[in-house]
Amino acid sequence: MSLPPERQRRRTTQSATIRDVAARAGVSPMTVSRVINRETTVKEETRALVEQAITDLNYAPNPAARSLAGSAPFRIGLLYDNPSTGYLSEFLVGALDESSRTGAQVVIEKCAEPELAGATLTRLLRTGVDGLILPPPLCESPQVLAEVKASGAAAVGVATGTVSTDMATIRIDNEAAAFELTQHLLSLGHRRFGFIKGHPNQTVSQQRLDGFMTALKAAGVPMEDVRVEQGYFTYRSGLDAAEKLLAGDTRPTAIFACNDDMAAAAAGLAHRLGLDVPGDVSIVGFDDTSIAANIWPALTTVHQPIAAMARAAVDLVLEEIRRKRDGTGEPRQLMHPHTLIVRDSSGPAPK
Repeated sequence: MSLPPERQRRRTTQSATIRDVAARAGVSPMTVSRVINRETTVKEETRALVEQAITDLNYAPNPAARSLAGSAPFRIGLLYDNPSTGYLSEFLVGALDESSRTGAQVVIEKCAEPELAGATLTRLLRTGVDGLILPPPLCESPQVLAEVKASGAAAVGVATGTVSTDMATIRIDNEAAAFELTQHLLSLGHRRFGFIKGHPNQTVSQQRLDGFMTALKAAGVPMEDVRVEQGYFTYRSGLDAAEKLLAGDTRPTAIFACNDDMAAAAAGLAHRLGLDVPGDVSIVGFDDTSIAANIWPALTTVHQPIAAMARAAVDLVLEEIRRKRDGTGEPRQLMHPHTLIVRDSSGPAPK
């Protein structure tokens, strides 16, 4: 009696071996092993073929088998200190998904005080960590970066504002994304604007303001019709900034907040003041974290592929570990695409 097609497929994928992957990709098992171990000697087109075969066959390297073969799983340290729980949760899910696929082990450590970065890194490195992943804001903390450089560890900075000569980075074009989001508001007829800045310890905060201002200047919006308030990427700071922006009779018809948490706070305050969103004031955010789709009205925002960037960070730090050991090449700088997500929190400017 033959198994149903779905059962057959599931049975096949569960029993897939490295030789099955090699046959499907048309390469040798040794080449598959090099791709799995993120060795830099594999051509990009060959790597793509092998990775597609791995996906098609649902093949997962066995960490125990790799250890017995003399190739122990890499250990990756992930340092975090992010005020947005939505951002952090998406980042961790992406990193853990990819570490499971690659067989790498992830050690997660909180580093709330940059001044304690040295002690935190020392503790991680003593546990045998091979490389580090630094999401914001640690990816731009002078104390953290100095300690990482002094340690000589392979590292990847995620969501940085600029490239780095000392470590690999993954980022989006924040200025271009903010420009596009502002153009969307301009296309709806808005001419009085409020802007809630992000934390000054991250260069992306200024880049998003720059993109916003560039779009307004190109549209001829007078600067006296633009108000900027400081935020810190937290819900509380968004409330404080929105209170200032929405006070008085000359309130803006559109508010651009530098992340979704602050935009959600602004929308909540607007409701408490009896203002309709977006009838009286349009409110937009940035990042497209879970809160953006789960409040009412759902937020218009920029989708920053947080989980995908975290997955890429795992792959890139494995590559960096190999590169550091080989002593060749330069750290790679990756730019991920962003997407404008239009939802119900933005609408035509009130007459």
